[in-house]
Amino acid sequence: MRKTMTRSEFMDSLHRTLAGSLTSSTVNENMRYYEEYFDTQLRMGQSEEDIVAELGDPRLLAKTIIQTSRYQTQNYGSAQEYNEVYEDGSRENAQDGGNGRFSPKIYRMPGWLLLVLAVLLVFVVINIVGSVVSMFLPILIPLICVTVIIRLLRNRS
Repeated sequence: MRKTMTRSEFMDSLHRTLAGSLTSSTVNENMRYYEEYFDTQLRMGQSEEDIVAELGDPRLLAKTIIQTSRYQTQNYGSAQEYNEVYEDGSRENAQDGGNGRFSPKIYRMPGWLLLVLAVLLVFVVINIVGSVVSMFLPILIPLICVTVIIRLLRNRS
């Protein structure tokens, strides 16, 4: 019969597996998350054994975390988000410049590129309007001619 893993064994195994593949800040973030998860579940009356069984093999869990982290890095650019923890306990988030709030990225375009885009937009609009007019022109010309002839005939009478 296999011995059930304890909380500390689970956390040690998770930490060892994550530490080989992720930044220390990402490892710490995940370790904090699972520590809090254990604490929350224990307060709700679950036993350590049940929590460990629910979470499964820590190596498999770590593999999933590593793959997810790599996927996010590939899909959201090469700049990684990370938290720096200094010796005095303060933190700075590299993504937001340390002010604790989200700062959106600002993309700047050169003026000549904006001008080129504006000219292209004008050409596209003219092309669309021209296409619509040319589509209805074979119908509109005879209608206009008939309307003009009818008005001329009415004015004579």
